[in-house]
Amino acid sequence: MQDVQVHVIGGGFAGVEAAVLLARGGIRVRLSEMKPLRFSPAHSSAELAELVCSNSFKAVRTESAAGLLKEEMRRLGSLCLQVAARAQVPAGGALAVDRGEFSRLITQAVEAEPNIRLCREEITRLPEEGLVIVAAGPLASEALSGSIAALCGEGLRFYDAAAPIITAESVDKSRAFTASRYDRGGEEDYLNCPLELEAYEAFWEALVSAERARTHEFDVYEGCMPIEVLAARGKDAIRYGPMKPVGLRDPATGKRPWALLQLRRENRAGSLYNLVGFQTNLKFGEQRRVFSMIPALRRAEFVRYGVMHRNTFLDAPRLLDADLQCRRRRGLYFAGQITGVEGYMESAASGLLAGRNVLRALQGKAPLRLPPTTMLGALCRYSSDKTITNFQPMGANFGLLPPLAAHIRDKRQRYEALAARAIADLNRYLSEEEER
Repeated sequence: MQDVQVHVIGGGFAGVEAAVLLARGGIRVRLSEMKPLRFSPAHSSAELAELVCSNSFKAVRTESAAGLLKEEMRRLGSLCLQVAARAQVPAGGALAVDRGEFSRLITQAVEAEPNIRLCREEITRLPEEGLVIVAAGPLASEALSGSIAALCGEGLRFYDAAAPIITAESVDKSRAFTASRYDRGGEEDYLNCPLELEAYEAFWEALVSAERARTHEFDVYEGCMPIEVLAARGKDAIRYGPMKPVGLRDPATGKRPWALLQLRRENRAGSLYNLVGFQTNLKFGEQRRVFSMIPALRRAEFVRYGVMHRNTFLDAPRLLDADLQCRRRRGLYFAGQITGVEGYMESAASGLLAGRNVLRALQGKAPLRLPPTTMLGALCRYSSDKTITNFQPMGANFGLLPPLAAHIRDKRQRYEALAARAIADLNRYLSEEEER
């Protein structure tokens, strides 16, 4: 390969999207990934785009915020969505993948690109010149984080929570039933573990009093709240959250349960299940004790316990433009969760946008500034909004979009209209850009 034109740091969702987009645009890319030379506290695989929390990319319906973002990403040429379709596992109305197969296919796709030089190396300092995309993720090494802080100032830190995974065969199927909420998706996409009032209250009491693991600099946020933290807000808090029973009936009673836990397939074979919404910081022994109080999980075999790990993100409104370029140093771009987007697809989408804007810079074109009516455009504007004084990570949600000209009372119809407007505006914008 001739001299590199763009240096991408980090082989996660954002990094691979940016690198592949640039490579397919004829740009020579150096993609630096520190695994397997060094692993973060949450990573264990040498493959690229490793999933460390849930294996779900959320809803696929276009009239949902997550589904709308995916549709926009498809129109922007997302590699991650193309690969997700090949590694998909049943998950009702959500897009979930076999995490091992997904990462393996992503790695193969990157290695097959002749314009990408994949370097297994740890970058400890920001390059001082050239076009650079920093997609090191929220678990960037201490050395690289220090280099970023020297340029941008100290970033905010918090801890992420991940849910446990159990074996399918250890679930008591006589105390569980298969169904998707409101009959969306296939019948066997989720395994539901119901609790009636007495069992739920005993579980809740144990959960809020269980011993938690020690953390440092803890600053939890709503997007990834530990189940025990949410439960401590009130006895019904988790019944209106991860354990809500709405849209489901227990065939054993013919009634809606008092509460329930949903299990989602973790792999294509269906041999592992993820405890949906049960991100936790409980000690491992306490996780086994408390979660086994759910009737269907009384003999649950845990293959991975929930964990907490450090995350770092920039004070993006003071540091980044909407094109993800650093205001303090031109030619330096950031992408992924380090920019303050929250979620796998949000990270991948920011990598797509950073890659496109670097490509346009090389072509002498103005950066893409997607319409604020699009989900990705709204996310970028949120993260570059200088009026925000207490910036916190944000995932895709309809609250970010400008209201419709005429208010629609029905929420579903309103979301459908917002999604239709977003797709139409994106198509128009991209068409106009191609003509310039």
